[in-house]
Amino acid sequence: MYQAKAFLILILLLWGIPLQSKTVSYSLSINEKMIFFAGKSAIGLAINDTIPGPVLRFKEGDLAKIRVHNLLDKEKTILHWHGLLVPNDQDGVAGLTTPPIPPGEYLDYEFQLTHAGTYWYHSHLGMQEQRGVYGAIVVEPGEPGEEPGWDMEKVVILSDWTNEKPTEVLRSLRKGDEWYSIRKGSVQSLWGAYRAGMLGTFLNNQWVNMPPMDISDVAYDAFWINGKPSIEIAESSGKRVKLRIINAGASTYFYVHSSTGPMQVVASDGMEIEPVNQESLLIGNGETYDVIVSIPPGEKHEVRATAQDGTGHASIFLGKGTPRFAKEISKPDLYGMEWMLAGLDLDDEMDEEEESARPLSPYGKFRSRRSTALPEDAPRREIELRLTGNMYRYVWSFNGKTLKQDSTIHLTHGEVLRMNFINDTMMHHPLHLHGHFFRLLNGQGDYAPLKHTVDIPPMGKRSIEFLANEQGDWVFHCHQLYHMKTGMTRILSYREQGPDHKPKMDLSKLDPWRFSMDAMVGTKMTEGRLGIRKARHDLDFLWEHAFEHAEYEFDVQWSRLIDFNSKTLAGVRSGNSPEQYDRFYLGYNQRLPFLSQGTVTMDHEAVLRFGLSKELPLTNHISWSSEIQYESDGKWELKTGLDYRFTKEFAMAVRYHSDHQLGFGVRIYF
Repeated sequence: MYQAKAFLILILLLWGIPLQSKTVSYSLSINEKMIFFAGKSAIGLAINDTIPGPVLRFKEGDLAKIRVHNLLDKEKTILHWHGLLVPNDQDGVAGLTTPPIPPGEYLDYEFQLTHAGTYWYHSHLGMQEQRGVYGAIVVEPGEPGEEPGWDMEKVVILSDWTNEKPTEVLRSLRKGDEWYSIRKGSVQSLWGAYRAGMLGTFLNNQWVNMPPMDISDVAYDAFWINGKPSIEIAESSGKRVKLRIINAGASTYFYVHSSTGPMQVVASDGMEIEPVNQESLLIGNGETYDVIVSIPPGEKHEVRATAQDGTGHASIFLGKGTPRFAKEISKPDLYGMEWMLAGLDLDDEMDEEEESARPLSPYGKFRSRRSTALPEDAPRREIELRLTGNMYRYVWSFNGKTLKQDSTIHLTHGEVLRMNFINDTMMHHPLHLHGHFFRLLNGQGDYAPLKHTVDIPPMGKRSIEFLANEQGDWVFHCHQLYHMKTGMTRILSYREQGPDHKPKMDLSKLDPWRFSMDAMVGTKMTEGRLGIRKARHDLDFLWEHAFEHAEYEFDVQWSRLIDFNSKTLAGVRSGNSPEQYDRFYLGYNQRLPFLSQGTVTMDHEAVLRFGLSKELPLTNHISWSSEIQYESDGKWELKTGLDYRFTKEFAMAVRYHSDHQLGFGVRIYF
């Protein structure tokens, strides 16, 4: 009996689990909640009737027992424990590791807290994270840490809020609608380039087919700190305050900056680092940072979180007295790319000492407090993942393939996997690995910092490595929610599950058909497109109907993308004009210089139709479009016009058609 007890104690010590761990229990209920903001109402999702949900506090070594109730009427739900190392079946990825919770039922989670730090939890099902299903986790160290002292702490959860249904946001993005850029005033237009003194750059970018930069995809109605535009903590006056900052935004990067001067960064993604002073801190989706700020007695200072696209901010005011506001973060330069491309050369970025007004993530300064070196005798392997995507189709991927096209990266237990990322897009991507911490290879040698989420800047590079010391299947994905949902995801699957093992995630429901419409109703005619689309496929009904003589032409057309610059076409065309006849045709569309579109089709009578079209934003709200078509039997037509977009659904339109002359109307979008 004594020998058995001694052996058990030895095993527990080897595992690093405290012998007298404490059980900490929570009960969480996910329910609908009406949100009122700026005179509008929307239905959000709350945890225990709050957005964000309650802060879950533990101590290293505690046993967490969390019961999650689903009080939703029709939706399943689930929770993922972001950054915590938990058993595979507790990770909370619906359909892969953990079964989703049906309406009216509950699920019990149980896992040990093996490491201290600032973490968070959120739904990993559908778009529920955007709707409010998130909250903070604080794990206090079992032994005193080495970070500088502080007098009080505050959990700070940053988030973005839209009054639209997230599914509608995604549908708008997938159909290539420019409304969110128009609403934010971030359209890169001819007039805007002229005013910025960048007309030459703008035209050159058009010539080489470089699409406009897009810092953030969505136009948000609010940015929040702990569910509010601003909060105050008067009792922090005269104290050193530790802020546990969590970016729970669905698709927003935040610059965090303080009127107190440099913030002292002491932890990244829960892991302690050597203290670093930082004037402004860029935080990607899913990242957490612990920072310390000092509030002078009798003063009130602002710590501000500004959305990376400059469309808004949220604030926390610390102390009491006359407010001292944080300085404004400069607006993004929509036409100059130098600040966006600062991550192109990784070595230059890591050696940079001076902070710009819009800095990148300060990873080069981060150094772990303890060695993070991996076993030298472990087998090592490298893979390269290029971050790829397209704003027009809104498809995001690794190496040009979405999750549905290439789902799995295989791991062998005990190996060290190095992943080299190359961002081929003009957007930031925060990549998050479930179930593991990785070493961010930033020139710090054995003291490379540990993280679970890493920002890859536009056209930039990063490298990470980690020991494959788990089992089962784990998700690796971009933590920009809309990028993850459209393909920038992989499953890391351990080979030890057998050669015939396939991850349980149901890929059949990915990339569903989505409906859209773009129609113009004018004084002379009506024309438009009505269709459904997937990532690489369109099925459209195209029409023109002139009121004079009641002439019409319509196409039923299928198209498939070859790549993001070209596609094949097939369709049938009919009409009632004297020269029209029913025909079947095949065709090809190619993006040409100046971001124009060239199309050629040939019908079953061997008649060729050539088309050239171009759309150009003149101002933020006004765009010009033109199309010329010529058929080999001698028929040609010209269409040109202006649109003034004033809502998501409507624009005023002026059109000239070579057959029907000048007309006015309304353009309708859905």
